[in-house]
Amino acid sequence: MPFPDLEQDRLAALHEYQLLDEPADDELSAVVRVAAVVADVPHATLNLMDENRQCSLTTVGFEGGDIPRTESMCNLHFLEGGTIQIPDATRHPRYAGHPHVDGRLGAVRFYASTSLVTPAGYVLGTLCVFDFTPKTLTDRQLARLEDLGAVLVGLFERRRQARLNAAMAAESERNRKFIDTVLETVEVGIAASDETGELTVLNRAARRWGGVELSNELPSRDQSRYRMFRPDGVTPLAEDETPLQRVLRENYLDGAEMILRTASDDYISVLASGRAMFADTGERIGAVVALTDITSDRVYRRRLEQAHTEVALREEQLQAAVVELERSNDELEGFAAAVSHDLVRPLAGAHGYLDLLDEAYGEHLDARAAKWVGGALRAVERMQQLVQALLSYARAGHAPCQPGEVDLNDVVEQVTADLRTLIESGQADVGVQGRLPVITGDHTLIRQLLQNLVDNAIKYRHPDRRPRIRISCSAEPDGWHIVVTDNGMGIPAEHRARIFDMFAQVDPESRKGHGIGLSTCLRIVERHGGTIELDDAPGGGTAVRLRMPLVLPG
Repeated sequence: MPFPDLEQDRLAALHEYQLLDEPADDELSAVVRVAAVVADVPHATLNLMDENRQCSLTTVGFEGGDIPRTESMCNLHFLEGGTIQIPDATRHPRYAGHPHVDGRLGAVRFYASTSLVTPAGYVLGTLCVFDFTPKTLTDRQLARLEDLGAVLVGLFERRRQARLNAAMAAESERNRKFIDTVLETVEVGIAASDETGELTVLNRAARRWGGVELSNELPSRDQSRYRMFRPDGVTPLAEDETPLQRVLRENYLDGAEMILRTASDDYISVLASGRAMFADTGERIGAVVALTDITSDRVYRRRLEQAHTEVALREEQLQAAVVELERSNDELEGFAAAVSHDLVRPLAGAHGYLDLLDEAYGEHLDARAAKWVGGALRAVERMQQLVQALLSYARAGHAPCQPGEVDLNDVVEQVTADLRTLIESGQADVGVQGRLPVITGDHTLIRQLLQNLVDNAIKYRHPDRRPRIRISCSAEPDGWHIVVTDNGMGIPAEHRARIFDMFAQVDPESRKGHGIGLSTCLRIVERHGGTIELDDAPGGGTAVRLRMPLVLPG
């Protein structure tokens, strides 16, 4: 893939992560240790490249530090991106004369690394493994090295986002204090109630008019302290004519003039303005009114109305920021939990098993040693599956969406080819109903979507019957209707509302998956402007119904 070649932009991206000259946390160190285990080498390092130096953030098998970029083996290739391996550096024309190979600084023979590329395409450095004897990694080992590089970048992103979230939380607190200060400072009476009319907020000015300025007392629905009259100053307002009651009934109130008799028997002219408050669901949750004293200073009233508008705008901006913060935190927390629990611990367990095996038995394995090896392999394989699922979920949400014509027949053929081993082992019958159309979408994401659904259908098959999966598609007025039907175990109705949540599973004890596949499907469908629903299939099983627009939103 092409990478930006502007060094100043790359360095700016590097410094934005604030990783240089900072100690590596336990998660970064653990990933580097895993890299050494995956490559089966004694040495591994996480390198970052700034203007003039290579900074080894954390290492395995040697003490890291800073060296000039001119002395770095990674500096020869890292900007090119991708993953490389050099089985014997002494036989490689580009590396044979390097000081870390020819004996001046070291005698490296085997060398492999993968570039650490940010979502924006900037290369920060490398995840590097090496040995002093020649060797060659398998394609599987190289793929896992690339996966670990992606995990490192994900941890970098999480650390950066946590710093941004902290700044956002600080700004949120400043905004809250600002709002509280404004409410207590303005010479406008502000009152709010819930949907039943019970008072919930009275600011200082309103409390002063009611004779309770120095307390937090709320007179509830009894507003006897606030005797209100029509503008003639004689005719009392009925209860349903009071500002809060009018707003609760009519949803808004603009510039209603009245006379207010305070607890100290002063008569002041006020203008009442108010609005009903609604939740995101559209449900009315209360009302708020502002009572402006216009007896002596109408100009001051206009300034305060402007301040009120600014406060309302800040509240709206703050609410939007909170919604985005909650969404980001949910994803980051889910990813952090998966990495810390399902990646680090199983691999640490595998490492312990292998250490015991090596120390106790060497080349001679008895039954106990074989049991250790089996436990280690199962842990590593499950972690590899989880990492791949997490990467698929991340790519489904962040990879660029490239719409084009997608022949669903070709996609189904590709999916069945990808899942051939699973289909054959499960004796699954995967087919289509009729000729599938050509739709508009991102080919890679649509293929990932159908592959996840077919994989789930086979994985959660019914124990008493051979898996049968059918895929159909029809053009309807509201878009393409794609249906994937199976005859498997089915999903109980009470679980369907949450099954698309990250890591949600109907039967976690079965350990058949990680609860990421359907979350990934939801992401893909939403990125296409569509919807996904679950239903019962005729005769038992699940029908997954996808609704995709005929034309993708711009």
